Amino acid sequence: MQNIRIKNGTYRLRGKETDMSGMVFPMAKEFTLGTSGGAVTVDSTPVTGLPNRNIKIKCNSPEDYELVGAEVKATVVEESDAEIVERIRERFDMLKDMTKAVKKGSVRAMIVSGPPGVGKSHGVEEVLDRYATMQMLGAGQAHEVIKGAMSPIGLYCKLFKMADKGKVVVFDDCDSIFQDDLSLNILKAALDSKKNRWIHWNTDSFKLRNEGVPDKFKFEASAIFITNLKFDKVKGKLREHLEALESRCHYMDLTIDSDKDKVLRIKQVVQDGMLDDRKLSEEVKTDIMDFVEINKSKLRELSLRTVLKVADLAEAFPKRWEAMAENTVMRRA
Repeated sequence: MQNIRIKNGTYRLRGKETDMSGMVFPMAKEFTLGTSGGAVTVDSTPVTGLPNRNIKIKCNSPEDYELVGAEVKATVVEESDAEIVERIRERFDMLKDMTKAVKKGSVRAMIVSGPPGVGKSHGVEEVLDRYATMQMLGAGQAHEVIKGAMSPIGLYCKLFKMADKGKVVVFDDCDSIFQDDLSLNILKAALDSKKNRWIHWNTDSFKLRNEGVPDKFKFEASAIFITNLKFDKVKGKLREHLEALESRCHYMDLTIDSDKDKVLRIKQVVQDGMLDDRKLSEEVKTDIMDFVEINKSKLRELSLRTVLKVADLAEAFPKRWEAMAENTVMRRA
């Protein structure tokens, strides 16, 4: 693959045309002229801040770029704070839209990956709860959230209970099922790309007989997996398991990778009203956010949960909440 340096060209990034002049990319496709103008297709993966895929850079002719022999070095397109907030907000808006698609059955399964305490679960459950309030009485449970460890037979029984079309099973921080061969095989059958998805239990079981669960059933529901794992960073046998699951699901990375991203996400949620039901002045809310941002490297966890903990202390100890927080949410030096 040849490398090119852009001499004159732009790419529409987060709603505005961004100058790409001087940047070097592997060329994926030479200049083409279409109805909307000319463009050269490049692989933008080496550039942090650009999409992890091939993109089209607008230019007038092949004269607007030149071939270069040097190896492409990783570069960064700097994002402003406002652009980072918009990028993250856009991802969470996509998460809500994808959750709606899962609920409707047009998307069979989705994996949501992101660090703890940034609102992954809330975004999913908010959408599903809204659907549940519109559901008619007597229609049965529309969705169920499963947390923590689960045995293979427990998984089989739960999927049987939630097997009907229109229902959604949410596995929230339930990563142990990824590491068990039998559980993984059950999930692979449940999320198979075939029109009819049959799940079988081929071993005699008192639990199944006792609960009236058949040894096979048709699964027509959908599933959402919420995890802190970044699938592409996992190695070893677990990686093979995750690849099998990933091939059957849409994978959404919320792209909150740095402390700066986390702080801006926390600010966004607070500004959107997370602390509005608290008996706190605007000045104290600002002080709480300042406390979290100033001490972000010393906190036990940089997350929305930490903000709520500090808000609890500010309500309980108005005069000395900072000293209390220092001893409860921060690591000792």
